[in-house]
Amino acid sequence: MAVQRWATTLLGFAVVALAVWLVVRNFQPPKAIGTAPAAAADDGKVAYGDGGAAGLGTGGALGDGGVPLLLSDLLENEPRMDGGAGGTMFDGSPVPALPMDVARSVRFGVVLVSYDGAQPSPTANRQTPRSKGEARALALKLAETAKQDFHAAVQQGDAGSSDDIGRVKLGILEPAPEYVLFTLPIDGVGGPVDTPRGYWIVKRLE
Repeated sequence: MAVQRWATTLLGFAVVALAVWLVVRNFQPPKAIGTAPAAAADDGKVAYGDGGAAGLGTGGALGDGGVPLLLSDLLENEPRMDGGAGGTMFDGSPVPALPMDVARSVRFGVVLVSYDGAQPSPTANRQTPRSKGEARALALKLAETAKQDFHAAVQQGDAGSSDDIGRVKLGILEPAPEYVLFTLPIDGVGGPVDTPRGYWIVKRLE
């Protein structure tokens, strides 16, 4: 009887040991849910998972306060070198990078000074025969008027000029007019700035 009892006890220990060994052998640590930013090895920049370039995937990236980031928020702080009308500042210099804290949209008024070769305004009856040089000189003159009386400048501008043309979102305009408009304070007047539609003098309303 004693031998049978010892045999039963040893068999029980063997079964328990085998069960523990199988559990330990097949154990795998749980995987993290979702994807978290991982630091790149060399330059310290953040590399993202399946969200696409710079983490812009489903749902997008979030900035302070949970506000979705725009593409311009993620670009490096370097001047933009876009060519053509609206691609450089009035003096021909590159367009600076926009500050990170600019509004996502603004309401504004515009004084338009068109010239031959510019896109005609939808409200214009015909193409303006004015040369670009003549338009530049007139735009400079109207910019001075606009700083004193924007409405008076609007009345002297070409068809398409308006005290309140409506609201535009960030990323819609060409780099130069976007920079001039979005860096203005409310009620500030800026320009002239060349655009595909002609020279603009703008006033930020909101």
